[in-house]
Amino acid sequence: MIKKIVSTTLFAFVLTAFAFAQRIAFVDVTAILESLPEYQKAQEQLDKVATQWRQEIAQEQDQVKGMYSKYQAEQVLLSEDMKKQREDEIMNKEKSVRENQRTKFGPEGALFKKREELVKPIQDKVYAAIQKFAEDKGFEFIFEKGSASGMIYADKRNDKTEDVKTMLKKG
Repeated sequence: MIKKIVSTTLFAFVLTAFAFAQRIAFVDVTAILESLPEYQKAQEQLDKVATQWRQEIAQEQDQVKGMYSKYQAEQVLLSEDMKKQREDEIMNKEKSVRENQRTKFGPEGALFKKREELVKPIQDKVYAAIQKFAEDKGFEFIFEKGSASGMIYADKRNDKTEDVKTMLKKG
């Protein structure tokens, strides 16, 4: 008798779990992007620009090294004022190189902006396709496999933010 009750309860629990089961999936956005020819072309353009800028910065750094080597060789022949002037020139050139590097490769630099210009429309296209896929196939949540970005699609019916806010207000 107890065995029958436990079995019935377990069966009811499993049915309830299936009734409330949500359809969840994950995707690897990186793999999707890398499979698109337009993304590959954009990446090639970005790589080409980055390589060119790295070479320019390396040339500027070589100029600074040359200025410093020349300064060291001539240092004994220079007056204090000339030494100070040369040191300032070298320091200013180093500062200029660092600034150039920051404006090209910094967090909000030219490479970041170029990436946004070239890659963001492709990413938007992929995310729109994922959303359409989820809606067409009845998925309620889709997570990104390859990163910590988390959820990339969620059915709005599952957003309980307002419910929690209301509960907290009732306190």
